[in-house]
Amino acid sequence: MTIGDNCEIGNFVTICPNTYIAEDCKILHCSSIGEIPQDLKFEGERTKTIIGARTKIREYVTVNRGTKALGQTQVGSDCLLMASSHVAHDCILGDNVIMSNLSTLGGHVEVGEWAVLGGGVLVHQFTKIGPHAFIGGGFRAVQDVPPFIMAAEHPLRYKGVNSVGLKRRGFSLEDRRSIKKIYHMYFKSGLNRDDALKKIETEIPPSNSKDQIVDFIHTSDRGII
Repeated sequence: MTIGDNCEIGNFVTICPNTYIAEDCKILHCSSIGEIPQDLKFEGERTKTIIGARTKIREYVTVNRGTKALGQTQVGSDCLLMASSHVAHDCILGDNVIMSNLSTLGGHVEVGEWAVLGGGVLVHQFTKIGPHAFIGGGFRAVQDVPPFIMAAEHPLRYKGVNSVGLKRRGFSLEDRRSIKKIYHMYFKSGLNRDDALKKIETEIPPSNSKDQIVDFIHTSDRGII
C-alpha cells in the first residue's frame, strides 16, 4: 500500500493492500478502497487499485481492485466520486471524471476524461463512456455513450451536444459546431448509422474531435446508444 503526501483520510476508511493513492487526495468517512472484487470468477489473484492525484472520494464510496482480466482498477487524477458511488473491478476512469451520488459502474467499464454521471446512474459492465459525455441522473447505460454528448431517457438516447461543458473546457465555437454537425448526421439525418458514419468520414473536415468520435464508434463492442 502507498499513500501519497498531503492526503486526508477520514474516519472508518478501509484501504486494502495493493492500493496506490497519489498525493493530495481526500477520502472521507466510511469509504472502502481496494477491497476484493464482487466477481465470482475472482480467485484471490494479486491485483491492485490506483487512485490519481487530487481525487476526492466522499462518504461510503466503494472502489474494488482488479481481477486477472486487467490486473487493476484505475481512477484518474482530479476526479470526484460523490457519496455512495461504486467503481467495480477493472474499471478505468480518466482524469476529471465526476460520479454523482449513488452512481454505479459494473466491471470493466471505461469512463473518459471530464465525463459526468448524474445521481443514481447505472452503467452496465464492459460499457464505455466517452470523454466529456454527460449522462442525466437516474438513467442507465447498457451501450456505449460517445464523446461530447448529453444522454438521457429510458432507453438511454442522444439528447444533444454537451455544449456548456465543452465551452467551459475551451472548445472553440468552430469545434462545437463541427461536433454538433457530426452528431446530427449520425443520430438525426435518417441515414442508417453505417452510411451516416461514411458521410461523416468523407464530408466533415479533419479535427481531433472528429477523430475521437469516429474512433470511438469504430471500436465500440457493445454498440452505440
